[in-house]
Amino acid sequence: MSEDVLRVSKIRNGTVIDHITGGHALDVAKILGITGREKKVITIAINVPSKRFKRKDIVKIEGREFNSQEVHKIALLAPHATINIIRNYKVVEKQRVKLPNLIENIIKCANPACISNSNEPVEAKFYVESEDPLLLKCHYCGYIVEKKDVLQQF
Repeated sequence: MSEDVLRVSKIRNGTVIDHITGGHALDVAKILGITGREKKVITIAINVPSKRFKRKDIVKIEGREFNSQEVHKIALLAPHATINIIRNYKVVEKQRVKLPNLIENIIKCANPACISNSNEPVEAKFYVESEDPLLLKCHYCGYIVEKKDVLQQF
């Protein structure tokens, strides 16, 4: 094996988020509420060489699997990511993240005048206009939310 190959230890059980857009691993960790104080092994690799995208990030989390809402959060920031579920050191499930056409209750509208930001009993809803670059259209006011708006909320 070549000396310039990155070696990161395998995890017994948990999740590996691979093919995160280069430089966004910490954003993905933040949007998932990962702080490093979980008392679990967490490995974050940033700007790793990738054949597919020139560079990528990887996040490995021991002892945790994600629900569909968390997978949608990952897709907001890393539209090309893959999620690998690891059990007993083996990949038992592999899925590519995919944003649904309608995003509900994950983020807020960036338009302060939107009804979803008032005290009205409405839940934030967005239609995916584009995954990369991320463009979400508010169901109520039509405001276009971008990746930078999403990052500011977490």
